[in-house]
Amino acid sequence: MKRQWIGWVMAGILAAGIAADAPAGEEGFVTLFDGKTLNGWIQRGGKSPYRVEDGAIVGCFGDAGRNSFLCTEKEYGDFILRLEFKFEGGNSGVQFRSAARKHKDGSDSVYGYQAEIAGRSPVTARIYDEGRRGFKFKRTWLDNTPAEVTAKSVAAYKQGDWNRMEIQCVGPSIRTWLNDVPVVNYFDDAALAGFIGLQVHAIKNPDGKPCARWRNIRIRDLGTSRWTPFFVKGEDGRYALRGARFVLPEDWSFNHEEGILIGQHKEGEKRDGLVVSDRNYSDFIVRVTYQLFGGNSALYFRAEEVNTPWLLKGFQNEIAGNAKDSALWHTAGDKTKGRGWVAQNDEFIAQVRNPKGWNTTCTVAYGDRILSILNGQRTVDILDPLCEKSGKVALQLHGGANGKMWFKDFEILEITPEMRALIDR
Repeated sequence: MKRQWIGWVMAGILAAGIAADAPAGEEGFVTLFDGKTLNGWIQRGGKSPYRVEDGAIVGCFGDAGRNSFLCTEKEYGDFILRLEFKFEGGNSGVQFRSAARKHKDGSDSVYGYQAEIAGRSPVTARIYDEGRRGFKFKRTWLDNTPAEVTAKSVAAYKQGDWNRMEIQCVGPSIRTWLNDVPVVNYFDDAALAGFIGLQVHAIKNPDGKPCARWRNIRIRDLGTSRWTPFFVKGEDGRYALRGARFVLPEDWSFNHEEGILIGQHKEGEKRDGLVVSDRNYSDFIVRVTYQLFGGNSALYFRAEEVNTPWLLKGFQNEIAGNAKDSALWHTAGDKTKGRGWVAQNDEFIAQVRNPKGWNTTCTVAYGDRILSILNGQRTVDILDPLCEKSGKVALQLHGGANGKMWFKDFEILEITPEMRALIDR
């Protein structure tokens, strides 16, 4: 994993410079709103008006056709964002790691993560994916926060008064708090950076009434996490492995023009063809985009090399070309039994997977928690105390079958102990 540590360094410098004035826990934070102007912000999407009033940004209804967003000019990757809001009706939210699409008529629309603001409701501080995955496959919320957690945030909400919201992004981790009560604790791979925005939802007959107010908006910039690819393009335009090696090299070749790794396995070969990482990983998010033309494959993780024809034991994020794609299979070793299917979600996976063309499968391993994400949709999210805590990541061509696979964008983002300290706070 590569990280920009500038954010950490600057946070330290800022902390040193304001230590005498900064409240406890606010060291390294800088304001995004000066309390008087909208300097540093730009409006996107709809035309609902924003103004400054009594030291707060006020978002008022004014566009019944499109959602409106007041967005920071600057983008942020990893950060802790703190603000206060007062909800006055309709629907609102706080965008983060977001972006905008330009349309032919010159207008734009915002898409990306949104921490919901909906008053005293179990959905406030939950994560909606604006303009991207929200409402797809009958899912409204990106996270799967349980009711017993949101009940505590509802109890903490101050009706008709100012409430505190905190959003933290560290690598793939997304967390939110409402009045210091933890709400969302989720992992995702869709975006690692983007702007922050304040939303006013499109409402019919709005009469210019206020939707929400925001104040005391400040952020601690923690730099930007980046994916580390296992397929790397050289100066000569040719691709090669970095941080990994081939097992059965004759099974593998690169399409250098398109950056595609082609795997082709003969039925008479009982051993698996593999791309295996050089080192072990403990906590991470790893993903690959694939097409399956025959045989069977997998994205191995936390796996151990063993003396068997399949060469690895441990977890597989399954690639089968059917409703088992992204299900979790645990493989036996030479001296240990496997656990077989640990987690499946066939009915939902059948809806999510692309039967023809490319699919992207993703695994998050974080302590005992394991998530699978297929084409942006969560298919598995379990706590598994029996899971291995470290091991190799790998791509598989299953032995004993005529297999053909295409792979691209095989990459990993490691969650370091420093990152984990923030995620677990």
